[in-house]
Amino acid sequence: MLRVDSSKPCKIVYSLCKHEYLGYLIEPHIVQLNPQGDFSLTYQRLFSHTAGEFSKHLSETDLRIIKILDETEQDHVIKKYYKKVIRPFEFFSKFYDEKFYNQVRPRIEKRLAEVLEILKDTESLYLMDKDGWPAERRIEMAIEPASILFHFRRNETETRYFPTIKYQGMRIDFMFKDAQLVSNHPAWMLLNDILYFFEQDMEGKKLLPFLQKRFITIPTAKEETYFEKFVAPLIEKYHVYAEGFDIRTEKHQPTAFLKVIYVESGVSQLQLYFRYGEFVFSLGDEKKVTVHVRKEENNYIFTRVKRDTAWEKSRYNELTKMGLKKVSPVFYNLELNPAPEGEDESYALLNWVNEHIQQLEHNGYTIEQSAAHKKFLFASSKIDFEVLEDNDWFDINAIVYFGSQAVPFIALKQHILHKKREYLLPDGTIAIIPEKWFSQYGSLFSLSDGSKSLKLKKHHIGLINDLAEDGIANVTLQRKLQKLNNFENIADTQMPVHFKGELRSYQKAGYNWFGFLREYNFGGCLADDMGLGKTIQTLAMLQKLKEEDQQQQTHSTSLIIMPTSLIYNWLAEAKKFTPKLKILAHTGSSRIKDVSHFIDYDIVITTYGITRVDVQELQEFYFNYIILDESQNIKNPSSKSFKSVRQLKSRNKLILSGTPVENSVGDLWTQLTFLNPGLLGTQSFFNEEYVQAIEKKKDEEKARKLQAIIKPFVLRRTKEQVAEELPAKTEQIFYCDMTEDQAAAYEETKSAYRNDLLSSMDDGTYAKKQVQLLQGLTALRQLANHPGMIDDTYTGESGKFKNVVYTLDNVLKGGHKVLIFSQFVKHLQLFRMHFEKENIPFAYLDGGTKNRGEIVAEFQENKDLKVFLISIKAGGVGLNLTQADYVFILDPWWNPAVEQQAIDRSHRIGQDKKVFIYKFIAKDTVEEKILALQNRKKRLASSLITTEESFFKSLSKEDIKEILN
Repeated sequence: MLRVDSSKPCKIVYSLCKHEYLGYLIEPHIVQLNPQGDFSLTYQRLFSHTAGEFSKHLSETDLRIIKILDETEQDHVIKKYYKKVIRPFEFFSKFYDEKFYNQVRPRIEKRLAEVLEILKDTESLYLMDKDGWPAERRIEMAIEPASILFHFRRNETETRYFPTIKYQGMRIDFMFKDAQLVSNHPAWMLLNDILYFFEQDMEGKKLLPFLQKRFITIPTAKEETYFEKFVAPLIEKYHVYAEGFDIRTEKHQPTAFLKVIYVESGVSQLQLYFRYGEFVFSLGDEKKVTVHVRKEENNYIFTRVKRDTAWEKSRYNELTKMGLKKVSPVFYNLELNPAPEGEDESYALLNWVNEHIQQLEHNGYTIEQSAAHKKFLFASSKIDFEVLEDNDWFDINAIVYFGSQAVPFIALKQHILHKKREYLLPDGTIAIIPEKWFSQYGSLFSLSDGSKSLKLKKHHIGLINDLAEDGIANVTLQRKLQKLNNFENIADTQMPVHFKGELRSYQKAGYNWFGFLREYNFGGCLADDMGLGKTIQTLAMLQKLKEEDQQQQTHSTSLIIMPTSLIYNWLAEAKKFTPKLKILAHTGSSRIKDVSHFIDYDIVITTYGITRVDVQELQEFYFNYIILDESQNIKNPSSKSFKSVRQLKSRNKLILSGTPVENSVGDLWTQLTFLNPGLLGTQSFFNEEYVQAIEKKKDEEKARKLQAIIKPFVLRRTKEQVAEELPAKTEQIFYCDMTEDQAAAYEETKSAYRNDLLSSMDDGTYAKKQVQLLQGLTALRQLANHPGMIDDTYTGESGKFKNVVYTLDNVLKGGHKVLIFSQFVKHLQLFRMHFEKENIPFAYLDGGTKNRGEIVAEFQENKDLKVFLISIKAGGVGLNLTQADYVFILDPWWNPAVEQQAIDRSHRIGQDKKVFIYKFIAKDTVEEKILALQNRKKRLASSLITTEESFFKSLSKEDIKEILN
């Protein structure tokens, strides 16, 4: 065989040929043209890998067709079926059978259909001759589908059946004309060199018998089976003309049904099906026409039911939008999408139906259930609540409606507490209790009293509010209770006459809130951020109390319990803002244990430690208020502190804490139980119902519910919320008591220096003792910080160190960044060791630090780096640390200007937060004296003093005597 020369004229042809085993195929060939432009006898079969040589004679479409036809070529087909190398002849003689043909032929026909679809618009299809020449005759292709009509003629003895074909309105004679079925599905028929295709997804095998036969006969004896098995499906798909039986077409308005299939301890499902008149179809059965046959006497009636498949699909899509999906690609039953977390899957779908029942019924769905042993009620459910107010109680009368059936709400108590979903109604049907009722009303039943009716303590106002806001429950409240719904609209309480100073508006709101709590006998937690003035708000309230008592000519005493480190701050703040309050510090080893003298004071302040020791005595006294400052100290329910404060008696209770929740939601239980006993139920109930659910399961509904219960009793404002009211920077002094060990070390050193210096003043040698004076004062300042700075053998604690760590802990819990300044590198080292031990990330800078820029950038940019230890000399200038909004100054500096420079590291251009400056001063030490001197010499300091020496020189003998006194 000659090779085709690609440099000379040639043309591609697609050649229809019949393979001995595989049936009709189409093969692409390139045929050389002779000088007259006709086909020569030189040709070559083309494959994708050989087509490149002839690319200039081929279009993109040709290359696509060649690639498709590669898959129908015998070698390719054999290789798919038989993995070893084998010659075609050997394969077909050994392995070819009908099963192989039936498996392979439909795949080939799929490819042929693709190619014929493309070739419709070309003139490239030819017939191959017996010798394999690809271009014997051109085959014309039909330009529109041919139609088929099946005829049935039934009489007493038989039914005759045959098809007729029409093309372009003309009947085609195809019987006994050597017509060839080139493809079965879809059907393509070759007749007189024209290739026909058909409408209605015709199968060739329906025509095959009639290529050599005029009709098929069905004897009457077999007609019933034949009509059911063969004729009915034929009428569904094709045009049929009948004589001797009836074909009726019915059109119905369909209706949609949802059948609930309850699966106990499994996944319940829904079945969507459609009813057209008396006929029923399920989703997934996509036939557009369905035919039913029935025999009436001697006649057969075929009923064609036309289905609205687009409408059926829209119903399915509607349900998927409402949260359902198909069970699997194969099965059309429906289930929830996504599957509900934590809910019993046998009830989840029933719950869904009840929740959507009104929408489903409005959209025309009928709900049915499978004939299981349980008869469920499918209806919407609601609860009508009526809340009546008694002196100390709320009485809750509630009726549950499952559809139209009414049940007293109290009857559901055990079901809701034990999470039982099925409630048997009087008519024998089973109502499904909605899943969300367990979280919505579990607390209501757990925290209420009474088995006949529901009673809630007054402090459960939060639960009542929650019912009012809840769409399911219609709550009718009395006028007075309506007022309680909104804690923002609290009545204004007049300020006390003898309060020195102004409250910011948010502080005034806190003060008003205290008045509101007192009116309703509620205990409250003021949880403002650190630095927002919890102490001042409380003092204003206590001053008001005193003035009210005086008007009514009575007297009451309140108790404030706090960590030891805060005693002095309370005394100092009270002296400043409420000087009229008589205050007793019930502290120290020489305190009077007899509590009867408390009556002489407005306020008694003491510590958690002393409360534990003196609880027997303290519980004998009836206080007006018991106030716990830093109330997270009682967070552990098994601690002595919690047990002690619970035994104390008072008319009112209040707690203060910037961090009421330190580590766990569980911290709330002790603090709120102290305030309002019973508010959060028993500890084990609270643990299971809230702590586990919120922390382990991240249950947002439970978190919301807890928030509703505690909301009336917790007032929290963050620094960010009230930023507009705060000055750009707020300075506060924290006075710290020295520990006993520390005070002893301090006194010993002070005495030695004082005696020496005072005698030198008397004998005139004082001028020579400047250096010694400086040394002495420095030593005392270090001891005021921490004796460990001078004495490596010191094992005791430092009051200031404890105080700073405690305050820092609170600030860090609020997510803030802190700069900590000290003039002593040794002091910073002590904190450094503490942070390393506690795994607190920190930045550090002193005079020896080389890569200052990198350290500052890291602190500014790293969100996890919250603490920066800085020596005041090294970090006083040139640093930009605007990410910090708290500045701790650990020791006072002789020169206030240096301190101011340190503060300005944080408080400078670019700072968008309000800055809090905390100065820590050891009480009864040289530090307190320095502070007083600083104030006296502020004018002098700002103008003249730049060094420590010059500051000393400005000190008179009187100044020095006072410092060392």
